[in-house]
Order: sequence, then C-alpha cells, then structure tokens
Amino acid sequence: MANTWFITGASRGLGAEIARVCLGRGDRVVATSREKRLLSKTLGEDNNQLLAIQMDVTNAQQVQKAVNQAISCFGSIDVLVNNAGFGLMGFFEEMTIEDVQTQFDTNLVGAMNVTWAILPSMRSARSGRIFNISSLGGIVGAQMGSLYCASKFALEGFSECLSKEVSPFGIIVTLVEPGPFRTDFLSPQSMKFGSRTLADYDDRSSELRAAFEGRNGHQPGDPYKLADAIATLAREPNPPGRFVAGSVALDAASNKLLSMQSEIVAWRNLSLSTDGQFSDTNIEGLLGQLKD
Repeated sequence: MANTWFITGASRGLGAEIARVCLGRGDRVVATSREKRLLSKTLGEDNNQLLAIQMDVTNAQQVQKAVNQAISCFGSIDVLVNNAGFGLMGFFEEMTIEDVQTQFDTNLVGAMNVTWAILPSMRSARSGRIFNISSLGGIVGAQMGSLYCASKFALEGFSECLSKEVSPFGIIVTLVEPGPFRTDFLSPQSMKFGSRTLADYDDRSSELRAAFEGRNGHQPGDPYKLADAIATLAREPNPPGRFVAGSVALDAASNKLLSMQSEIVAWRNLSLSTDGQFSDTNIEGLLGQLKD
C-alpha cells in the first residue's frame, strides 16, 4: 500500500533524495521548500504522486495551510520527515542572540510547527511515522558548532519525549543521525557563519573554515543510500528510535557512549552520595514519565 510522505526542505540535499526514492517506490510525496521554483526544478511538475508546496517551516500559518492542502489532495499524511535545517557556525563568543533565534527557529521550532500541524490527523488515524533529521552534531559537540549542535541536541530531546507521548496512538518517532554525507550541507547555501569576530579565535577559525571547505564534496556518505534506508525504515514494524547513519557517525557515537559510561562508573560513588536519608521518597511518577 502506498504511503503519503510530507517532506520539508525537499528542494535539494537529503530531502530531495528522500522524495525521489519515495516517488520511485510508488509512494505519494508532498514536497515543501521556501521556493516552489526549486522544487519543480528538482522533482518536476505536480502530478498524481507529487504535490510541491512553497512553505517556510518558521511560519506556523504557512505550515498549517500546507498540511491542509496536502490532506485535501491525498487524503492523509502517513510519514512526516522534518528535514529542513541549516548550520550556523562560529565560536559561541562570536554569536549573538539573533543568531541563536535564527538557528533554533528553523532547526527546532520549524520541526515543532510541522509536527503540531500534522499530529492531529495521525492521532485520528491511530498511525503514522515521524522522522526527525538530526545529526552527528546532535550526539557529539564540536568547535564552532555551539548553536547548531545545541539546536540538534534540543531536537533529540524533543523527539525522545514526543515518542513516548504519541506511541499509544500508533505513531512512531525515529531520529536520524547522519555523519558527513555528500550533500550541499557544507556549501554556502546551507552553512552560514556568524558576523562577529574576535581576534583570539582568528587562527582556529581560519583553520576550521578551511577544513569545512576541504571536506565539501568529499564526504563519505551517499545521500541516495541514506534516503533508501529511511524509506525502508518507514515500512519496518519496529523501527529504531535512533538511526545512526554512516561509519563516521557510528564510530563517534560509540566513542561518546564509552566515554559517558566510563565517567559514570568513575564517579558513581560520589553520585550516589548525593541521595538524602529521607523516609518519604516517591519516584513512581518520575519512573512512569521516563518509561518508553
């Protein structure tokens, strides 16, 4: 049975690859982007499988209108892919509160806007899949990535909570955590830098920017293969809550978990020593909230 996908940021990169794979499998695709012209250029004109909609994820009214149009056209939305996002890079001291707002508005609040708009129809159908595209930067922090990584770490926390809240309605949430894939993420189209500079950071800034440029177009991950994997996961009866994509991300995530476990063990006794000697403790409610 064909699914109807709603994909944000579908005019290029991973979003476009997911759309192509789904169309090739016979599914229906609602592809969104801030510029419909780019959607048509990338995916072709609207047809009985494809509906392209101009939409900015940061505009809740546009999002709701697009979701209503999608449901009116195809009857339902079975799979949501919150893919729209970009990287705003720079050392934290060089960033402004406006930079924070810009990064979070797209990478986090944008995903929330789309999820808010689509959840009622999925909840009514008692089924649905949500793929939130995170990043290796949602697992491990990196220099010059304080805002980007913070937005992806936040997306991870949101997704974990959401998964527990909506699973009783048959809705499954999966975080996708790609390492470096050969998209245009490192190009000026997707990666921005803060406008302020501090001399103390100049040497590292120049070195890291050169590294970004050197890796652009030479990433080991194949976006088509990742798109195909996501399309496969959408039909899995028990997909993972997290899908770490690519060897670089797998190695980095494994090292992060080992490091965390080592610290937990090393400081276990001091951690346990902070419990009080109280006779009236009750954590049942908390355990219920944490339960999958």
